Amino acid sequence: MTMEITFLPDDVTVNAQVGEPLLDVAERAGVSIPTGCRMGTCHACTVELDDGEIVRACITAVPPRKEKLTIHLFSDPSW
Repeated sequence: MTMEITFLPDDVTVNAQVGEPLLDVAERAGVSIPTGCRMGTCHACTVELDDGEIVRACITAVPPRKEKLTIHLFSDPSW
């Protein structure tokens, strides 16, 4: 199953497979999400989903049961 994912504030939209890591989706779409450990520990890849949930893109997969998802990117000057 595919889902339409939009990354804000870049306003980039891409199709992704359910279960695909959000960080991989972003990289494929040309959207830069800072990373550090790639294991969820450092929180460098923290993003906010359209429902307000805060997740780490490196360890969070595209969820099932939705047609669209909006991901709000944070800007952390320390990364």
